[in-house]
Amino acid sequence: MDPEKRRSIASKGGRAAHRKGTAHRFTAEEARAAGRKGGLRAHEKQTAHRFTSEEARAAAAKAARNKQQRRSEGEEAEPAATEPSEAESAAAEEE
Repeated sequence: MDPEKRRSIASKGGRAAHRKGTAHRFTAEEARAAGRKGGLRAHEKQTAHRFTSEEARAAAAKAARNKQQRRSEGEEAEPAATEPSEAESAAAEEE
């Protein structure tokens, strides 16, 4: 069976499983582990992407922007306390 036909059949099965509600849904932890495993294997096989210095700088800049955006979104949703409350101060002094 050619790869395209196999892919088409698998795709139909995946869509049917999602409609039925029996498809596997990865947790963040499972997805992280799978990505790490795939990355390690790619490095073992020496097929992992090697970044140029320009790509590395761009990726670092993008990561910094995303981190800043997550921080600002988190602050809007839940303002951070700048000073501990009296109860927190008293509890810290007792310890």
